[in-house]
Amino acid sequence: MANENEQTAAQAPLGQLGIQKIYVKDLSFEAPHAPKVFTEQLNPSLDLHFANAATTLGPDVHEVVLTVTCTVKQDDRTIYLVEVQQAGIFNISGFGEQHLPAVLATACPNILFPFAREAVCDIVTKGGFPQLLLAPVNFDALYAQELQRRRGAAPADQTH
Repeated sequence: MANENEQTAAQAPLGQLGIQKIYVKDLSFEAPHAPKVFTEQLNPSLDLHFANAATTLGPDVHEVVLTVTCTVKQDDRTIYLVEVQQAGIFNISGFGEQHLPAVLATACPNILFPFAREAVCDIVTKGGFPQLLLAPVNFDALYAQELQRRRGAAPADQTH
């Protein structure tokens, strides 16, 4: 039994993910109707968008930028808008080329999201509004949805 476990462990790819630095790359906050909006009774809606981008900085070194955009509206009027680009520099090795895109799109954003959530909450509070506490995000599911969307958008004129 021990030999089977040792053989399985030897065959499994041993990828490593290390964090060099986590930082805010860009931060924007707008409250176009302040201070009047502070005197109004509000029942706003939240529109939340995520994007991420990865750049290779060197062998096994990548910058990943998670962009979180929160737009809070009352009807058609923007109450406030906050956008944060939370970035990190990661050492990533041993995953293989076929697995690297998934690591960059899921594991790295999972690490960056708590920092982005904190930045959003802090800037919204400093802007004079109640805390905006973002719920956890399943980046694995978002990545799977994006892959499915891309497969559906593939050119239909390909024949095999």
